[in-house]
Amino acid sequence: MILDFRNINTLWSSLLVETLYRLGLTTAIICPGSRSAPLAVAFAQHPNIETIPILDERSAAFFALGRAKKTKIPVVLVCTSGTAGANFYPAVIEAHESRIPLLILTADRPPELRHCHAGQAIDQIKLYGHYPNWQAELAIPSQEIGILRYLRQTLVQSWRRSLFPTPGVVHLNCPFREPLAPIFDPNITSIFADFDLDNFLSQIDNNYLNFSGSSSSVLPSQWLSTRRGIIIAGVAYPVDPKGYCQAIANLAQLLNFPVLADALSPVRNFSYLNPYLICTYDLILRHPQLNQSLIPDVVIQIGEFPTSKELRVWLESLEPDHWIIDPTLDNLDPLHNKTIHLTTSIDTLTLPPITQDLDRSFLKTWLEFENKVRHNLEQKMSAIEYLLEAKIAWLLPQILPKNSLIFVSNSMPVRDMDFFWMPNHLQIIPYCNRGANGIDGTLSTALGMAYKSSHNVMLTGDLSLLHDTNGFLINKNFKGHLTIILINNNGGGIFEILPISQFRSSFEDFFATPQNIDFSQLCQTYNISHQLIDNWSQFTELLNPLPSTGIRVLEVQTNRQKDALWLKDNLVEFANFAGLTQKRVF
Repeated sequence: MILDFRNINTLWSSLLVETLYRLGLTTAIICPGSRSAPLAVAFAQHPNIETIPILDERSAAFFALGRAKKTKIPVVLVCTSGTAGANFYPAVIEAHESRIPLLILTADRPPELRHCHAGQAIDQIKLYGHYPNWQAELAIPSQEIGILRYLRQTLVQSWRRSLFPTPGVVHLNCPFREPLAPIFDPNITSIFADFDLDNFLSQIDNNYLNFSGSSSSVLPSQWLSTRRGIIIAGVAYPVDPKGYCQAIANLAQLLNFPVLADALSPVRNFSYLNPYLICTYDLILRHPQLNQSLIPDVVIQIGEFPTSKELRVWLESLEPDHWIIDPTLDNLDPLHNKTIHLTTSIDTLTLPPITQDLDRSFLKTWLEFENKVRHNLEQKMSAIEYLLEAKIAWLLPQILPKNSLIFVSNSMPVRDMDFFWMPNHLQIIPYCNRGANGIDGTLSTALGMAYKSSHNVMLTGDLSLLHDTNGFLINKNFKGHLTIILINNNGGGIFEILPISQFRSSFEDFFATPQNIDFSQLCQTYNISHQLIDNWSQFTELLNPLPSTGIRVLEVQTNRQKDALWLKDNLVEFANFAGLTQKRVF
């Protein structure tokens, strides 16, 4: 790229953009505004950076989050001064909690126009509190070579801090004086007539993407001497899903430990790699006569802790020796057990050869219970003909195309997946915003992940979708495909299974909050394809094959009160195969 010498702001911004490109930047999301014009123009005219305009800042931030979550490469977000940057905040929090790399550039007024009611000026210094990995305010643009070197190095540091040691958010506040438009200033070109850009940026390349702080580790001796152990495959988004699942399977087969796999781990979808897979642990652990026979001496947790509250409560009561395998320095133990954190990746562990036939009785007990619960699920779900919300999560891993990507919203859909998403060989990659567990930005995140690819599905409730319908504004610029499975139960289904549901006088208005929306009309407003699902055969036919382009909504209307009652009546029954005493449901 040739630097833009039309004025000092265009020079500064084009050097900023070219530096980020050489560091590895591929995508920038631009929100409209005047103060950010120098940055917007510089990104828009760079030939090798895809620049996507998105009107709504909150939607833009979650779209960027989705792109970065999928690509593992920082995505740039640009906005104007004032409250625009504040709308990024929910996505900043989610990126921090989910460890997703984002580089946020908030344009700002220069210092002399702050704190004097100049208009569209707020205090943007440390706007996002402690959530960024790193944050700084850039200098006012200058043509001084020393200041340009400062800009270069600040950007290198920003890129590095967005990725290491833990991926996250970096915020750069970018003040600009007039002119904001690319108005020609003849003095700039003459000053830089002999400027050698390649030499100036010669030490910068995308090797920062290849950095790894992990090193191989030897297995703790306690693992090898313990027969009663479990491996928990928690929420994870590995770069190499198959290799990640294979590494977990290798460890399980060495130790003869069952693998309790969260639905948001890819492990359930590579089941052919792992004969020791347990997916119904939440249902099994609801029965005290079963869970008392399954008490482990050692727990090995890989990645984030799973969704299951039942598993959490059970382990809290046991306080086993708890090991966590994760390459970051984050505390991933919400149970506060006797925890040892191995700061490494599962695929770097050095596994010794299997030298003896170890006792498999503990493993066999887990597998026996798993097979019986799966059988009960198969019988029960197959017989259900009406549109039951829970059946969607059970049916999807049987019908989606191989190598699909699914993004699931929080609240009830992610819990249905954890209960009912069964093992399969389809190599489906699951995603969810489980950092802060919010419903904001769900649609925009899914669209960001689906951008420029096909075989993408989103599973969401009606409130989550309504909370982010401005995400549909990307439609005219969207490339790729996303099928949205909309579970419309006219309200917050999660609250129906919580104790607050017993207080019906205020429940509907303040907790379930039904909106009574006609989604066909809503979709028509945004020029989005919509189809109402009438039966399971139609649902199956519309999901395999998937379209290759466009956004569409498949609406499944359900009854949240009826569905909640079904869960209460059935969750404990799936593992009740020996006349066992039932446990509480929620």
